[in-house]
Amino acid sequence: MGILNLSDNSFYDGGKYNSTEKILIQTKKMIDEGVNIIDIGAQSSRPGSNEISEDEELNKIIPSLIEIRKNFPNVLISVDTYRANVAEESINNGADIINDISSGDLDKNMFTVIAKYKVPYIIMHMLGTPKNMQENPTYNNVVEEIIYYFQQKIETLHDLGINNLIIDPGFGFGKTLENNYEILNNLEKLKCLKHPILVGVSRKSMIYKLLDTDVNQALNGTSVINTIALTKGTDILRVHDIKEAVECIKIVNFAQNK
Repeated sequence: MGILNLSDNSFYDGGKYNSTEKILIQTKKMIDEGVNIIDIGAQSSRPGSNEISEDEELNKIIPSLIEIRKNFPNVLISVDTYRANVAEESINNGADIINDISSGDLDKNMFTVIAKYKVPYIIMHMLGTPKNMQENPTYNNVVEEIIYYFQQKIETLHDLGINNLIIDPGFGFGKTLENNYEILNNLEKLKCLKHPILVGVSRKSMIYKLLDTDVNQALNGTSVINTIALTKGTDILRVHDIKEAVECIKIVNFAQNK
């Protein structure tokens, strides 16, 4: 899964893709490098970020989505949003998947939209909101609490007839550095949820803070963590850098005789 940020203030590439031409060039580059899913988002979810209005989110996502779908009809498109109206408009304009960092917690109508259209739905674990999630996150057992959270969500969603789910443990979303690596070290335990696992660690602070560097120097660390995640049963990698992630997948698959 390749990240296409349309937001102006994302932590790594905010404001980089601010025209249709740049968006289509980047989309083609990712496809040429082997991407399977393009994940489009207009709302930055970096720690401390403020939310944009629904109108602004729609105005950024929908025109770009239409152009990508028109120019690349065969690529899978995911839309990263926690708003039900944005999700519905996106689906009606060609989106295949909805990626919701709040798992329906920030918009009570989201489950209704997913149940109506039956699209694959990515649910993520997060404490609070992007604005406050890193204000002293505390767990007794982070892995057990995440699994319990997803068990409750999955039960609710299954009762609504929503079965095509993907699980994202939410690295960096309301977690300390130690929490993130504890989750990484126990990723295989999430397989008990019996849904595909998505991991998104690309260039995050859990990498560059540990290595005492910055986001621009975090690619090698990203590849290391992606490799560990793959060996522990991860099904989807959400990344900025497609070529390197594809190489990780190819090597791990060969080593595991897949």
